[in-house]
Amino acid sequence: MLRITDARTGELVAAAPARRGLTRVQAHTPWFDATALRVLLTADLLVRALEIGGTPVWALLTGERQQAELHAAAAALGLRPFEDSRDIGAGLGEAQVVHVAALGGPLPEGVVAGAGPVEPATAAPAEGADPAVLRLALLSTARDRPVRIDGGVLAAAEATLDRWRQAVAGWARTPSRPVPDAVRVRLRTAWEDDLDVPEVLRVLAWVEDTPELPDGARFETFAHADRLLGLDLTRDLGSPA
Repeated sequence: MLRITDARTGELVAAAPARRGLTRVQAHTPWFDATALRVLLTADLLVRALEIGGTPVWALLTGERQQAELHAAAAALGLRPFEDSRDIGAGLGEAQVVHVAALGGPLPEGVVAGAGPVEPATAAPAEGADPAVLRLALLSTARDRPVRIDGGVLAAAEATLDRWRQAVAGWARTPSRPVPDAVRVRLRTAWEDDLDVPEVLRVLAWVEDTPELPDGARFETFAHADRLLGLDLTRDLGSPA
């Protein structure tokens, strides 16, 4: 079961009710900047992980200013749409509520998954660049740790993303093989342990570099992990070799 560290208490708590009832994931962003975008990315990961585990999710955004800009940037980054909490009346009888908010500021009441600050506050992909590069750069650091986005970080993320997409397209040309059980367990254990996405990325790097794994199994592993990562790793399927 997915567990997260509650930023208010420091304790690990279940992010989903025991009976798989509806979980509300509520992101809190007072304004639009890179940290607010990371808050939404963390909420997006939480929604994806819960859905993979079979938990129904209701995603809401509570914000004060620049919400149109935030929604536009979030869409470009491949985030799931979040309903505006101002347009919602009473709840839907959810069994669990998990808030997502930036660390270092006021936290809402209840269970809170914290997102660390991003520097600079204006961090964004270059004009015309693939927004998934920024997404991967943010995912490479644990969600509750500060992260600095600069040219070197974005260049490294772009190189990794390009290499993985090309590799996935090549592996797709071979007979499919199931995700190895041990690899599936490692991936599931990582993202259910406080959304440890950097460990998910390390598992993928291991899969990429382990020669005894069939290429078809590599493909299925990357496609499976991308349900959480949202990096569009299968984008280049069917492209010329």
